[in-house]
Amino acid sequence: MTKRKRSVADGRAMLGLAAAALYGAGLAGCATIDGSASPEAAPASITYETGPCFGACPVYRVTVTVDGQGWFEGRRFTAVDGERRFSLSRAQYEAFARHLSPLRPDTGSIRYSGENCTMMATDMPSASVEWKDPGGSVQNLYFYFGCDMEKNRALAERLRAAPELLPIAAFVRPAK
Repeated sequence: MTKRKRSVADGRAMLGLAAAALYGAGLAGCATIDGSASPEAAPASITYETGPCFGACPVYRVTVTVDGQGWFEGRRFTAVDGERRFSLSRAQYEAFARHLSPLRPDTGSIRYSGENCTMMATDMPSASVEWKDPGGSVQNLYFYFGCDMEKNRALAERLRAAPELLPIAAFVRPAK
C-alpha cells in the first residue's frame, strides 16, 4: 500500500474511532423514528391524503410536522369542511411516522395504480403519502385501493389504519 493510500485509510480509521467515542459519550446523533442512526432520516413532515371513490368515502388531506403541528383539510364526506389546525404530541408523530415507515420509498415515488396493477377493481378510494426530510428531499407513495387487492392487502390495511394514530377522528368521521 502506498504512503498516500495508507494515510487515507488511517484517517478513515481515526474518524471511525472518533465517531465511536462520541457515540459512547452520548454526543453523536440520536436514533430516529424508524430506529436508524441518522437524524436526517426522520421526516420533517408527513402528508397523508385520501382520494374519492364511487360513494361517500371521506376525502381529506392532513399534514403533520415533527414539532407537533398539524393541518387538516376536509374536502368531501368529512365531519368538517375546510381547514383546521391541531396539535399532536411527539409520541403521536413518532407512532404515525413509524407506522408508515415500511411504505416509504428510499428515493422518489412509488405508484400502485393503472398499468402497475395486474388486476384492478374500479370505483375504489386512494391514499397518498408524502414524506419531506429536513434536508429538502421528498418521497411519495400513491396507492389505489383497487390495485391487486389480494396481493396488496397488507399495504392497504396499513394505509387505512394510519390516520387513526392522529388526533383527527372528530374531523374525519361524521358526528353521530
